[in-house]
Amino acid sequence: MPKIKTFAPSWLSKPAPGRKLFEPSGDDIKSSSSLGYGKKPKPGPRRVIAKRGTEIFVAVGKQIRWADLVDLKESCETKQTRIGGAGFEVYDEEAAKAGLMEGGYRIIKTPVAEDIRQLVMSPNQDFLAVLTSHNVHICVLPPPSRLSTFDPSPPKPRFFTLGPTIHVTSRSAVASAVWHPLGVNGTALVTVTEDAVVRMWELSAADRWSFDKATLTIDLKRLADGTCLDQDFSASVSATNKGFSPDMFDMEVAAACFPARDSGSWSPMTLWVAMTGGDVYALCPLLPQKWSPPPTLVPSLSVDIVNKTESIEADPEASPESCLLAQQQLEWMSDLDRQDPKIVEDTLRNDVVEVYTRPAHPGTVPRLQGPFHFDVNPEDEQDDEVELKDIFVIGQKVNTSELMMGEDEDLDDGEGPGLSLSVICLLSTSGQVKICLDLDGVEAKWLPPRSKASQFRPLAPTAQNASLLTFQTFDTVKPAELTPDGWPMFSQDPASQCAFYVTHPAGINHVNLEPWVTALEGELQNDSEAGAEFRLDLLVKQNSTERLRIFTQPPGQNALAAAVVIRDHGIGHLVLSCTHSEPITVFFEAPELEPAPYVGDTSAAPEPLDIDEPEPAWEPRPCFRPSDSLNMKNAIPAWHDLLRSGRRRPLLQQEVRLSPVTLEVLTEGHKVVASHVFELNHAVAELFRRCEALQDELKDEIVKVGEAKKRIDNITGEDSADDEPVSVEMLARSRLAAAQRKNEELAAKMEVIKKKMGRATTRELSDKERSWVEEVRILESGILGSEVADESPSSKAKQPWKRYEEIKELKNSLFAQAQKIAGEATDDVPASPAPNVKIPAEVRRAKLAQVMNLLDRESMLVQGLTSRLEKLTHG
Repeated sequence: MPKIKTFAPSWLSKPAPGRKLFEPSGDDIKSSSSLGYGKKPKPGPRRVIAKRGTEIFVAVGKQIRWADLVDLKESCETKQTRIGGAGFEVYDEEAAKAGLMEGGYRIIKTPVAEDIRQLVMSPNQDFLAVLTSHNVHICVLPPPSRLSTFDPSPPKPRFFTLGPTIHVTSRSAVASAVWHPLGVNGTALVTVTEDAVVRMWELSAADRWSFDKATLTIDLKRLADGTCLDQDFSASVSATNKGFSPDMFDMEVAAACFPARDSGSWSPMTLWVAMTGGDVYALCPLLPQKWSPPPTLVPSLSVDIVNKTESIEADPEASPESCLLAQQQLEWMSDLDRQDPKIVEDTLRNDVVEVYTRPAHPGTVPRLQGPFHFDVNPEDEQDDEVELKDIFVIGQKVNTSELMMGEDEDLDDGEGPGLSLSVICLLSTSGQVKICLDLDGVEAKWLPPRSKASQFRPLAPTAQNASLLTFQTFDTVKPAELTPDGWPMFSQDPASQCAFYVTHPAGINHVNLEPWVTALEGELQNDSEAGAEFRLDLLVKQNSTERLRIFTQPPGQNALAAAVVIRDHGIGHLVLSCTHSEPITVFFEAPELEPAPYVGDTSAAPEPLDIDEPEPAWEPRPCFRPSDSLNMKNAIPAWHDLLRSGRRRPLLQQEVRLSPVTLEVLTEGHKVVASHVFELNHAVAELFRRCEALQDELKDEIVKVGEAKKRIDNITGEDSADDEPVSVEMLARSRLAAAQRKNEELAAKMEVIKKKMGRATTRELSDKERSWVEEVRILESGILGSEVADESPSSKAKQPWKRYEEIKELKNSLFAQAQKIAGEATDDVPASPAPNVKIPAEVRRAKLAQVMNLLDRESMLVQGLTSRLEKLTHG
C-alpha cells in the first residue's frame, strides 16, 4: 500500500497562485448563490480533472483551465526564493481572463451552455471530450509547447459538437463517454445515454461530418428483445417517447466501461454496462469500422476459436446453439483473416500498428449478454434496492503459453500480475464495492440468422442466464458519512493493473486487489485437484483486499471530483482531486518511478533525477479547510432585489400590515435568513473547535521540539551550565580527550579481566596437549639430564642421549678389542718378520664411513632436538 508523505504542497495552497486554478470565477459564485433557494442541479458523476503528462485540465463552471504542475511548482519556488518566502505576488484575475500566464494557468474558451461535469482524455491525448448533463463537445487539444508559450491572446482550440441533433437537452442525458481502447490512434468514442442507447463515433479533425453522425447505434432495450440478426436495433430518430415502459426503470444506465487495451481474449472489445437498478450487461464484440488491435490479440483469438471449434465438432453431445456460436465465431475470424491490414503510425508509442476493418459477418451488432446473475450465498445477499453508480473492469491477462505452443522461443510480453479471467468491480450509492469474477468468460456472441431464429427461440432465455461469482463485498463509506445526492466513482491507478481509487463525498480510498489476485492465479494454474475446494474456500475467507482511506472530507463540505493519479520525477506520486473551490492533494512516497510517455516535444522531456530526500519527522495530516459558507456571498441581497422587482414591490413602500401576502414575504425571508445563518453557525462552530484543537496540537509539538532540542544539546555538549561561552573547537577537543580517557580505561579493565579469566580457568588438558607436555619432559630429561623416568611408558623408542652413550661405549670396546688383538699377534711371533697382513682399503673405508654416518646422524638429531627445546622454552 502507498505511504502518505504529505497532503498540501505550498505551490497549491493559499496564497500561492496555483490555488486560483480551482477557485470559481465571479460569474460562477453568482450562479451558485442564486441556486441557494432555487432548483438544485441533477446529481451525476463529477470528473472535472483530466491530465496529459504533468499538464492538467480543470473544469470550473463553464471554463476549462490549463496548467503545468511542474511550471506551477518551479514558479512558486522561484518567487519564494526571490522574496525570501514572505509571501506571493498578487494574482490578477483580469489578466488571467485575458489568457495571460500571471495566475499560473490559462483559460480555454468553450462553447458550452451549462456547467461542465466530465472531462475525458483520449488514449493518444490529442482529443478531450467535454461533457455536460446532455451535451458532448470534442476539443482538439493544441500541443503543450503552444499552451506553455506566453501569448497575450487566450488559446482558442477547435471545438466540435458531438451529435448536435442527438445529444441535446430534449433527449436523454449522457451517462458515460468512453474512448474505445482499439480505436485507430484513439479516435473512437462510445457514448452511452441513460435510456440505454450506445453510439460509436469515429472522429477525425479533418472530417467535420464525423462529429455529426454516429457510425453505429444500438438501442439496448430493442437488442434485449431481439430474435435475429436482420432486425433494426438502432435508436429512433424521432422525439423520445414519453410513454410508460418497464425498461425505463430496469435499463436505466448508470455507467459503462471497457477493459484495458492490453487485456487478453475478447476483453478489449467488450463494453460492460451497469444499470442503476443493479443489473450488469455485456456487449461483445463492439468495434468501430476501423480498429487497430495489439500484436498478440488477433493470433490469440484465432487459436482460441480454432481450438473451440475442434472440440465442439468432436463432441457428439454439443448443443445446436453452441455449434452455431462456434460457426459464427469461425466466420468472423475468417473474414478477419482474409483482410490485408493497413499499416499506420502510432503517434503515442512511436510505432506502427495494423488497422483492420470490422468484419461484416455474421453481423455488426453483437448480442446483448445479461443481465448477469450474481452467485452469492443467501446470508451474504444484500438489499435488493441497491443503486449502482459506477463500474470498473480488469480484463483477463494475455495467455502467451497457448499462443507460443510448439515454438522454440517464448514470447516475452512483460505481463504483470493479473488473472486468467475478468474482474468486475461495482460501486453503489452507499459506497459499497462488490468484486465479481467472470468464471465463464464473456466471448463474442451474435443473434441467430432469420432462418434459424425460430429454431433457437426456446433456448434464448437459457443462453442468457450467465452469472458472475461474487468474490468479496466491502464498504468504503461509514453509515454516518452517507449523503442522499452522493455519486461515488472509480479511478484507475496507473501504477498497478489490480489497484484503483474510490472517490465519494466522504473521502478517497485506495483499493489493491493484488494480494488475492496473485494467490488465486496460482490456484487456477495448479493442475492438482486434491484439496482445491478447501484452498479456494480458505482464499475467499481471507478477504485480503488491501484498503486505505487516504483522505477524509470534513462533513458538510462540497463533493469531491474523481481522483487523478500523476507520477512524475519532478513532482512525485500525486493523487489530485478538488472541491468546487480548492484542490485536494495527497503525495505518496514513490522510491521507484517509471517514466511516463511524454507527449509533445521529446527533446524537452524531463530526465529522471535520483534525489535522496530525508524522511519527515512528523506524521502527515490534511490541512484544515474552512467551510465554503464563510466565503459564499449572502443570498439575502439577491432575495431583496428579487422582491423589489417582483409583484410584491408595493409592500416595501407601505406600512407593515397583517395580511396573507405579508406573512408569505416574512416566511420566505425567514427561510433565506435561517438557511444562511444555519450554515454560518456550523462553519463558525467548526472553526472554533479546530482552533481549540490547534492549541493542544501546538503544545504537543512544542513538547516534542523541546525533547529533540535536549537530545541535540546532549550530543553537541551545549547543555553545560557554565556561563562562559565555549567555542566549538574547545568542545571538540574536550570530547576527544574524554573519548581517549574512556578508551584507556576500557583497555585497562579488559586486561584485568583477561588475567582473572586466565587464573580462573580450570579446564582439563586435551590428549594432544598431554602428549606434547610429555614430549617436552622427555626431551628435557634426555638433553639437560634432569631426574625423570628413563623412558615414557607410551614411547617404545630409546632416548637420543641413551643411544649416544651406547654408541660411545661400543666405540671404546671395539677400539680396545682391536688393540688387544694386535698385541697378541706381536707376542706370538716376535722373531719372524711381521706378516704382511693387509685389510682391503674398500672394507676399511666402508666400515669407517658407516661409523661416521651413524655418528653424524646422532649428532644432527641431538642438535635438532636441542634447538626445538630452546624454541619451546623461549616461546
